[in-house]
Amino acid sequence: MLTGRPDLVLPSAGPDPLPWSTALAAVLGYARGRRPLRYRSPNERDGRWVQVPAFGYDRYDARPVRTGPLGDEDVLVAEGLHGRLDPGGWSVVRAALDAAQPVADALAGRAAGRTFWELPDDEFSVLGEPGTVGAALRGLGELAEPQRRHVSAALHHRRPDLVPVLHRATWLQTVPHLREGDSGTAAVVHRELRANEAAFAALEEAAAELLDAPLTRLRLHDVLVWLSGTLRLCTAVALGEATEEWRRAPSAIH
Repeated sequence: MLTGRPDLVLPSAGPDPLPWSTALAAVLGYARGRRPLRYRSPNERDGRWVQVPAFGYDRYDARPVRTGPLGDEDVLVAEGLHGRLDPGGWSVVRAALDAAQPVADALAGRAAGRTFWELPDDEFSVLGEPGTVGAALRGLGELAEPQRRHVSAALHHRRPDLVPVLHRATWLQTVPHLREGDSGTAAVVHRELRANEAAFAALEEAAAELLDAPLTRLRLHDVLVWLSGTLRLCTAVALGEATEEWRRAPSAIH
């Protein structure tokens, strides 16, 4: 058991503090976990069992970050997290990405090099509007599906330290914790990151040492809340504790 790290107090993930070692195991399980899948190609008589990623890390988080204008490949990246789109869905998401380009540019300009968790509270309050980061993120959250989840996934992949991932599971987890004056659920995420600064800094550092593609604390928060809200946390922890990285984790992070 790893010790010496503060627990994470994440009301959006549940009423009880999340032990730091449990969070690290869950992150490892998310990134490294595999599940069996029976596969049979059209030219085979019998199928065979193969091990495939249990979660979206390889298909989404570990993909190289693109630069330049948003385009077709950004839709592919978002599909790696949220699943394939039919032709009609592809077209509407692709058009929504074009419309989101000015929003993404404005977000980056407003942040001025700061990360999501470094921004002041006023950026997520209606009292600071218009033009705040929170107002821009609320606008993205008001898109229809499938644009909302795929556009946010594409923008997060471009700026994993600034744009939260949006999907229904984490929205349901965070919306009960909204306070008067919040610009949206991003304010809840911001509060929890700020309140757990030391724990997330340590988790971010440990994950960077143990994983090929590091995860920012903004993404780590999303993963932990999503795993908790979809009842996958115990599965991810068990998968993480079975990894080689977990067995050598104490020497790797101390």
